[in-house]
Amino acid sequence: MWLVPGGPLRLCFRLRSDSHNEGRGVSDTATSGLGGEPATGSGAPAGGVAPGARVATRRADRQAWGVPAVRLFGVQKSYGPVVAVAGVDLEIAEGEFFTMVGPSGSGKTTLLRLIAGFERPDTGRVELGGKDVTREPPYARDVNTVFQDYALFPHMNVIGNVEYALRARRVPKAERRRRAGDALEMVRLAGFGGRKPVQLSGGQRQRVALARAIVNEPEVLLLDEPLGALDAKLRQDMQIELKRIQREVGISFIYVTHDQEEALTMSDRLAVFNGGRIEQVGSPVDVYERPASDFVADFIGVSNLLERDGRHFTIRPEKVRLLDGGEQAPAGSRVERGRIEDVIYLGMLTRYVVKLEAGGTLTAVRQNLETAAAEALETRGRTVSVAWRDSQAYEIEHADQAGAAARGEGED
Repeated sequence: MWLVPGGPLRLCFRLRSDSHNEGRGVSDTATSGLGGEPATGSGAPAGGVAPGARVATRRADRQAWGVPAVRLFGVQKSYGPVVAVAGVDLEIAEGEFFTMVGPSGSGKTTLLRLIAGFERPDTGRVELGGKDVTREPPYARDVNTVFQDYALFPHMNVIGNVEYALRARRVPKAERRRRAGDALEMVRLAGFGGRKPVQLSGGQRQRVALARAIVNEPEVLLLDEPLGALDAKLRQDMQIELKRIQREVGISFIYVTHDQEEALTMSDRLAVFNGGRIEQVGSPVDVYERPASDFVADFIGVSNLLERDGRHFTIRPEKVRLLDGGEQAPAGSRVERGRIEDVIYLGMLTRYVVKLEAGGTLTAVRQNLETAAAEALETRGRTVSVAWRDSQAYEIEHADQAGAAARGEGED
């Protein structure tokens, strides 16, 4: 709580969304007059602007001037002897869906908190829309955050939750009700405004949290594993929904996940984190098809890392062909023999783990077009031939060289 200098006496209450509220789903600030009416905050205008108009204008201006939505310069953050973020340089474009993916402890969530202002970097600079906000508190940054725990107000109905931040900015009632209704319609919850959070499913609560986050048209929307609490089928559906919503609102989304499928499905670009550093930044196709290091190849999807003829390369399982009986390999293919060590039946496809006579282990997948589960499982222990085209294998530099090239010693 603090006093606002000048003008009538007002008490300001910061919602506990910074270091106290990691994972609680709220990142905004409200100010309240002594009479209980919310005061104008530091974010969006009080009203009168059509939904999306501010975003569209801002995006056009930034693109014309080449100003990114987020820019990080040499950002570093340590907790005692542990380096959580190790000198990250990064640019995220206006209107981009950007994903930070990596294993637990790789630094992705810490970097998200540094962008939000929940933490301050030890060194480096954070810019939003070309403005240095490194020392600005969370409530002074035009960002909203959605966490895995959506933290909806249980005593408010859905429309009340969505319009809460607008009310805190003293947007007129009719205007905030219209904008909240538009946001609910965008997340396909029109007609749910009168329900309480307890009357909603997990997926519906996630959409309410998203509507509440986008109704203010923030500079950047930060999402810290918001789908982690959902079941697999609903999570897949929500991946498509999130991408659709991001395209419609035009706001830059920065999404944190350890789920490689989420990263590949939704992202315009993604950054792969490891040990507080970025191993590679690129489009999903670039990162999957042309990994910069062994770590990226192994972490993003399933990969086969082999050494042949002095070459260190990766070949993806779907590029490997299992040859049945006297089946001939396609022209130009490399053929090796091996023994099927394991068979994993996955419903629509089967994964085969083959130990190669020339050394190394290779994983191949085959769609179960005509093969029954029992037939696939019976192949365990058989000697087979496998084939792949050299053009489908991607040569990887040694780890120390690739890591240096992908970090800022090469590209951000």
